[in-house]
Amino acid sequence: MTEDIKLTFLGTGDSIPSKSRNHTSIFLSFNGENILFDCGEGTQRQLRKANLNPCKITRILISHWHGDHVLGLPGLLSTLAMSGYKKTLFLYGPRGTKEKMKGLFDIFNFYLNYKIEIKEVDSGKFYEGKNFSLEAEKMEHGIPCLAYSFVVPKNVRIDKEKLKKSGLPPGPILQKIKGGEDVNYNGKKFRAKNLLYEEEGKKISVVLDTKLNEKIAPFVKGADIFVSEATYSKEMEKEAKEHLHMTVSQVATIAKKAKVEKLILTHVSSRYSKDMKQILNEAKETFKESYLVKDLEEMRI
Repeated sequence: MTEDIKLTFLGTGDSIPSKSRNHTSIFLSFNGENILFDCGEGTQRQLRKANLNPCKITRILISHWHGDHVLGLPGLLSTLAMSGYKKTLFLYGPRGTKEKMKGLFDIFNFYLNYKIEIKEVDSGKFYEGKNFSLEAEKMEHGIPCLAYSFVVPKNVRIDKEKLKKSGLPPGPILQKIKGGEDVNYNGKKFRAKNLLYEEEGKKISVVLDTKLNEKIAPFVKGADIFVSEATYSKEMEKEAKEHLHMTVSQVATIAKKAKVEKLILTHVSSRYSKDMKQILNEAKETFKESYLVKDLEEMRI
């Protein structure tokens, strides 16, 4: 079976942190990869609280260059240098990321003893590995901004119990079976379709800070988990539009239209600290499988 994808929500607040909600950051672990989505102020401490080693990070995905999404970067990158980080760190972001990173290095006078590869990302698939791929879509937030999807493809596997009963030996014969080819062995024909099964793929989409736009639903379509901002309630639709954000009701409508499995609400405004149920109930009115996540909460799929 495919390994679980583990999500740790390091920070779930918006631009002003509260006692219970740090600035935005999400940590995704899968099959040896540890991907950080955004790095708000305080992300280092949140990693420690979650018992996550920052030196395990393999990739950082920046949605956009507003302070509450990137102010944790200087400290984190410095910590990696002082902690013996040995890997190449891959950092992705929207147009202008290379220039922003150069400015960051100039300001903080980094001592870097490891390699950082910085890539500016456009819409579409920008990374494809053996076990997963990464996709991006341009959002609308006043500055270059991206949504991201982490995708584990469908996989054809051999049923171990049926294989054991078949008596087929390992090696070239099994490779043919996995490739969908029927084989003959010891005078008996074995049909590939009787020994194979398809393992479903997985998809996690993260949309942080954008005004409502037509690109979101197609981009997150069919996601197992759709993580989205929840900065404004429906009563503040005017303010949401002015500040290039969505309301919770709009997010829930997208989740329903895109037929996602579960909607996870994050980037929650501190204005709702005394009544968080308001945000969750608003989402559930339209999309029942909605969940309001907390700092340091973990989730597996």
